[in-house]
Amino acid sequence: MALPSEMKGLLLVGDGYTRTPSAAALEAMEPYLQPGRIAVPAPGPMQALIKVSLASINPSDIAFIKGQYGQPRVKGRPAGFEGVGTVVATGDDAYARSLEGKRVAFATGVTNWGAWADYAVAEAASCIPLIDTVRDEDGAAMIVNPLTALAMFDIVKQEGEKAFIMTAGASQLCKLIIGLAKDEGFRPVVTVRRDEQIPLLQELGATHVLNEKAPDFETRLREVMKAEQPRIFLDAVTGPLASAIFNAMPKRSRWIVYGRLDGEPTVIREPGQLIFQHKRVEGFWLAEWMRQFRDRLGPAVLEAQKRFSDGRWSTDVTAVVPFDEAMARLPAELAKPNGKVFIKP
Repeated sequence: MALPSEMKGLLLVGDGYTRTPSAAALEAMEPYLQPGRIAVPAPGPMQALIKVSLASINPSDIAFIKGQYGQPRVKGRPAGFEGVGTVVATGDDAYARSLEGKRVAFATGVTNWGAWADYAVAEAASCIPLIDTVRDEDGAAMIVNPLTALAMFDIVKQEGEKAFIMTAGASQLCKLIIGLAKDEGFRPVVTVRRDEQIPLLQELGATHVLNEKAPDFETRLREVMKAEQPRIFLDAVTGPLASAIFNAMPKRSRWIVYGRLDGEPTVIREPGQLIFQHKRVEGFWLAEWMRQFRDRLGPAVLEAQKRFSDGRWSTDVTAVVPFDEAMARLPAELAKPNGKVFIKP
């Protein structure tokens, strides 16, 4: 097919990293992105050019456009780490060529040609051909959350304890992990910020749901920690909440940080626990996991597609925002709880 010479995109205003960090929420679009037109890029030898059908928005995207992620921005390039679309051109690599014409979930990785545009460039190895029973909404959110859920739940299983604890319990990622835990008889403890989120997560399979804003939160937390003895803590929030949870956890606990939704300082209340109780603090980054455990990637991708196809997993959708409305609508849509927001070119 003949490709246009130009495309529209939400283009990065900043370059590199920021020197003035801000909160995790997207308060406005204008300081970070601007709509514009840019030349359609050509894929490299091991890359694919994808006509984007739908692009997702993750917390990592917000951190990235603000210059607060582990990857530098390139001014004037489209943002967006993940989406779904059809491969329309490829490089000369044999696997890349095999993707042409296929509908794929893709992650843009370090190409700096993001998904918030008419066309995106992804490494062929980061493209997942989709089966017909996977919806576009699930395909556009197929990589970041589902693969992270499977990878981190594997950590939980390896630890051997049935109970574990997560912050940001109402997030799409935590809902996926709760589904995995329910299927295999594990006991997730999760924290939320609103009482109305509690019944939904209990119905999905959470064993305990604690409102971090409740006046008796720390008392309830200590009671649950004593009863359940969770040793894996999957944390997207950090700050005072995570400090309180880690302090209440038993010996040999692992605090695994994969996000920073709270910009407040994160304090280890009692450093002696690291020495005498053998507690650990570590990080998780999906990109690193995908590089380190390539043998697990194929089975994880297949499992994710099966779960979305048979209904065990489903992406909760808050809004699908047309590209032309993105600058005006995205901050308000992203502030709503419980579901994902997508951009439609």
